[in-house]
Amino acid sequence: MSPRSASVNEAMRRRSRERLLQATVELIEERGYEATTLADISRRAGSARGLVSYYFSGKRALLQSAVHRLMAGELAAALEREPRTDDGQELLARAIDAMLGVSMGHTTLMRTHMASILQEEGFIQCPEQQRLAQLLRDTVVCWGAADPEEEYRLLRALLMGASVAMLLPGAPMPIHPLRAELFQRYGLPWESGSPPPGAEDFDPVAGLAPTAGASRPVGRPGGSAGRWSG
Repeated sequence: MSPRSASVNEAMRRRSRERLLQATVELIEERGYEATTLADISRRAGSARGLVSYYFSGKRALLQSAVHRLMAGELAAALEREPRTDDGQELLARAIDAMLGVSMGHTTLMRTHMASILQEEGFIQCPEQQRLAQLLRDTVVCWGAADPEEEYRLLRALLMGASVAMLLPGAPMPIHPLRAELFQRYGLPWESGSPPPGAEDFDPVAGLAPTAGASRPVGRPGGSAGRWSG
């Protein structure tokens, strides 16, 4: 048999890595972080135990990459779903809803992830995180950000804050007021994006208390469609 080509080897490595990431998501959601071992993950993925150490520096790095892969996949699917659009406001609304949806649908995983990135090792800029970041940057460019890098960093911080609020044990905040706050800041129509269940019964204006002295951008820079008053 002829040796495998470099492209075939690369494809096999990519699939092996992705199986490990998917197995990590599944097992942590089923058992929790502490009860999940690297050996468990390699068995679920059908991979040799040594491959985990080959691709990742440890369980925490594997967790972050797995979560970022999940988030990037959900975001890409939301941005590309039918009907396709190049409208910046609609794309940003889809992005916000996708990220809030990950926290709402993967509570155990996201609580573990948020705790992980506050550890001493901090935020790991793995390939999956870089893909997620690029998708968000492209989205704020379409929205019309004057400084896409700064706007991306701010959007990331706001989404992380909303995620923590939704995931807080014992005092979780409902998704609708958090979504309303984000949509108001970016001037997005409430009905845009992929509204979560119950959104049609929530008043995004009455549901928000005014913030004294607050200054928010209203709508896309240079545009007027979908602006909020105040």
